[in-house]
Amino acid sequence: MMTGLSHNLQGAIYGLIAFGVWATHDVFIKMLGAHYSSVQVLFITFVFYMPLVIGMIVMDRTKGSLWPVYPGWMVTRSIATIVQGLGTFIAFAHLPLAHCYAILFAMPVFITLLAMPMLRESVGIHRWLAIIAGLIGILVVLRPGYAELSIGHGAALISALAGSLNSVITRKVGHAERMVVQVLYPSLAVLIATGMMVPFFFTPPSLGHIGLNGLIGVMSFVALLAILMAYRLGEAAVVAPMQYSQMLWALLYGYVIFSETLDLVTGLGASIVMASGLYILWRERQAGKAALAEA
Repeated sequence: MMTGLSHNLQGAIYGLIAFGVWATHDVFIKMLGAHYSSVQVLFITFVFYMPLVIGMIVMDRTKGSLWPVYPGWMVTRSIATIVQGLGTFIAFAHLPLAHCYAILFAMPVFITLLAMPMLRESVGIHRWLAIIAGLIGILVVLRPGYAELSIGHGAALISALAGSLNSVITRKVGHAERMVVQVLYPSLAVLIATGMMVPFFFTPPSLGHIGLNGLIGVMSFVALLAILMAYRLGEAAVVAPMQYSQMLWALLYGYVIFSETLDLVTGLGASIVMASGLYILWRERQAGKAALAEA
């Protein structure tokens, strides 16, 4: 814990740490993606990740069983996690880092759209305008008809949709589920699903690449702990925007390690997507304040 700082500031700092670690581990995913299939990279990552999850469960002292309160929603969330993981790994293997983030940052837009039917949330004109702006930003990034679209673009978009579904389900039933249960089943699902697929994609990895895979797994777990701490300490509207710091990491890592540069059109599209996401988060915070004032 960081003494002398407000809870929101502590949450923001932990959020920056989490997203910085994730951005770094995305670099390693991209490196391995140049040599192995995304299925294999994801599988070996979770081979290292699962023992850490099991250790988290063993050390957890909250009361309750490991059986989910809402099994149906947990199955759906686990499937979404598999799709999100594979989509993310494929996207980073095929696209420049900044392009991946520009598409993945559309999640607040998709979350708002999914929250209407799934959470019965009403969306006013302001958030509708933000949603439309975000979708326009995605089109600017993708430039259909003007730029060649690859499997990476589709994978990033599918990953963003699956991640949004994951988040909405968590908002819907997460209050009733133990944190370790929410982590266990999706992680186990990814390990089993990729384990069933990996024999069809397997390439014998070098010892150094196995170590790099292990590092990805450890970093993913560290980032998970940091983001859990961030949301425990700070308001969601304060922590969530810290994700956009990943674009700065993407520009730095992309330029230094992969000789990537961000073209003007992609930068414009990414800016529109991020602005719409920030506005949606701000409107949600204002709505939350209004609800508390009426209570």
